[in-house]
Amino acid sequence: MRTKFIAAAAALLAGSAFAAPAFAQSTDSGFTGPRAEAVVGWDHVKPSGSGVKGADGVLYGGQIGYDFQAGNAVFGVEGEATGSTAKRTDTSVLVAGDRARISTGRDLYVGARVGFTVGGNALIYAKGGYTNAKFDSRYVSGTTNVSTSDNADGWRLGAGAEVKLNDKVYLKGEYRYSKYNNDDAGIDAKRHQVLAGVGVRF
Repeated sequence: MRTKFIAAAAALLAGSAFAAPAFAQSTDSGFTGPRAEAVVGWDHVKPSGSGVKGADGVLYGGQIGYDFQAGNAVFGVEGEATGSTAKRTDTSVLVAGDRARISTGRDLYVGARVGFTVGGNALIYAKGGYTNAKFDSRYVSGTTNVSTSDNADGWRLGAGAEVKLNDKVYLKGEYRYSKYNNDDAGIDAKRHQVLAGVGVRF
């Protein structure tokens, strides 16, 4: 599933790179200003430790940000809120017939990015910042039904490419890695995400 998302994002950006000059020849190619975008992609969450199974799902959500261009360099700040369908269910965990499910909840992120323009219509960038994710768990065994919901703080690093279709609309592809920890709740997890997005610059 991860390979399909990477291939789709690459094809999307490759096609846009050829189409963008035709759209943007007569428009402003700057990357300065506020922006808003919708994102969707592949999400993989895995507890730390060898031999521990991870969970795959679909990432979805939105992001807002502000960029400032100085020459070929672009600096920006951004905030994001996403959800995910990633979850995993195991049976016979403690006793025969029991069931344990772990799922991801909302994920909040705030950070910065820095990049450089390519050909006036494309942007290559790296990013990093703070993230806070929600993790839900449920254990069922006979008449026992226990549910918990915990937040975990973490950090995120990533890189991506953005291509302008015109002076307002752009497409992007991005990979990012996140690491979360909550000692009190016993959460120590890492996250890989590959996404595509479409946005508007105001």
